[in-house]
Amino acid sequence: MRLTVNGEPYACSEGLTVEGLIREKTFTFPLKVVFVNRQLVRKDRFASTVLRDGDVVEIVHLIGGG
Repeated sequence: MRLTVNGEPYACSEGLTVEGLIREKTFTFPLKVVFVNRQLVRKDRFASTVLRDGDVVEIVHLIGGG
């Protein structure tokens, strides 16, 4: 299965969830926002949101400051 993750092609196995993708890509920053095909995925749905071939995923980390 092929995805686009943060603008780059990414090959992965069928059935991968958003949570699994975050683990595979080793995104360890604590505050992250995920969009799949321009739709926001709530954090409580990361484990249940299954990615599909051709999905476009954007994972953005939030940085506090002032």
